[in-house]
Amino acid sequence: MTAPHPLVARAHRLADDLLAPHAERVDQEGVPAGHLDAIRRSGLLAVSAPAEYGGTPAAVARQTAEILAGACCSTWFVQTQHHTPVATLSKSEGPARERLLGPLARGELLSGVAYAHLRAYPRTPVRVTRERGGRRFDGTVPWYTGWGLNDVMLLAGVTDSGEALFAFTEAREQPGLRASAPMRLAALTASRTVSLELDGFWLPEESVVLRRPYGDWAATDRLKTVNASPAVFGITEAALSLLDDDTAAPIRARLTGIRAEAYDLADHPTPHEHLEERLTLRTQAFQVMQAATTAAVVAGGGRSMTLTSKPQRLAREALFLLVQGQTQESRTAHLKALVSGLT
Repeated sequence: MTAPHPLVARAHRLADDLLAPHAERVDQEGVPAGHLDAIRRSGLLAVSAPAEYGGTPAAVARQTAEILAGACCSTWFVQTQHHTPVATLSKSEGPARERLLGPLARGELLSGVAYAHLRAYPRTPVRVTRERGGRRFDGTVPWYTGWGLNDVMLLAGVTDSGEALFAFTEAREQPGLRASAPMRLAALTASRTVSLELDGFWLPEESVVLRRPYGDWAATDRLKTVNASPAVFGITEAALSLLDDDTAAPIRARLTGIRAEAYDLADHPTPHEHLEERLTLRTQAFQVMQAATTAAVVAGGGRSMTLTSKPQRLAREALFLLVQGQTQESRTAHLKALVSGLT
């Protein structure tokens, strides 16, 4: 039997020894810095980096994501923000890459992201203009996760010429950048999510790491949002562990088949092919997750309604994953599947 990749083994140890035993408390009280410190030390923050910086094959990154999400979805969600900045720097050139890629990959710095609002285009919640040899940001970032936990953030907006522009800055209040109070959410309140108000927030040009015509960026971003998320499979596995074998077996069989197909397509050498099939599998993964988490609630009975209940927490986390990374395209596909299931 082949030994698991060292990072997969570390993810299992973190999940078993730290994350899962405290997940209900974290859900109510917030992700502690100590959880993230353990992840920083583990090497898991490098999975999206180039190999020379500790990066791993995609299959390893997916495995570790499943393990962390299934153990404590709030902690997984805070740390998963980090991987887009690392991947972005990996494909860039310039001073920001030289300054940040190593510390981010080694876990010396933890990054968040402020770019999901780009998917609202042609609305432009954050506008970027040239000013004083740098870039000025104005508008509202509706969602920013990990406030008070992250060291830096990857901030994005749309320029007057229709480019998607990304730049790094420190994840703290600064002149022109103000955070709301942490949001109270139905799930993952623990992730310290805020909105950010940008009013003449200025960054020097050397902070910019990516500039692309919006259409080109959106085409690449689409490839991320049509594939099933490993976190969905992680939550499903966690829910299945609460069920008896007779109940879990048919759900697990369906999960195994969907996951294998979804990951085969995720590894397809031409990522822009089979988009409809990818969306279908994404939706099917949601359906299996909902079946598993609902079954866990039913099996738990009235105890499932307590805020300290694991089935209830998993069910709420599943609701969150239904809309995490959602686009108009994925929303439409999911709604059509829900309606067709009634006929």
